[in-house]
Amino acid sequence: MESQRRYVGRARDLEVYKRACVVSLEINKATLAFPKIEQYALADQLRRSSKAICANLAEGFAKQPHSKAEFARFISMAMGSCSEVETWISYAFDLEYISKAQLDEWLRSYNQIYGMLVNLRGSLK
Repeated sequence: MESQRRYVGRARDLEVYKRACVVSLEINKATLAFPKIEQYALADQLRRSSKAICANLAEGFAKQPHSKAEFARFISMAMGSCSEVETWISYAFDLEYISKAQLDEWLRSYNQIYGMLVNLRGSLK
């Protein structure tokens, strides 16, 4: 039996986009409780890098009809942002701004998101 494929009309229809958005919103809310000194440093870096995953997927997806290579480039940038956010999450844990449970949950989520990005980029070939 042939599997049914669902039409993806926009980046926000992609499962990886949805997952990245959910975690980004969690991070945004959590960083609001960081110390004031971190609001324009670590908290801002965490918010921006987590949002960049969705933003790069959206921009690259919009360019896909014209260039699969360009979409692949934006997916690669999203992968870079994914790795960046993992770094900032580790810093937040080391500075005791987030719990071990939160660290583990977010790292697990970003590990899955990274894998989905790798698969998406591979599907373009």
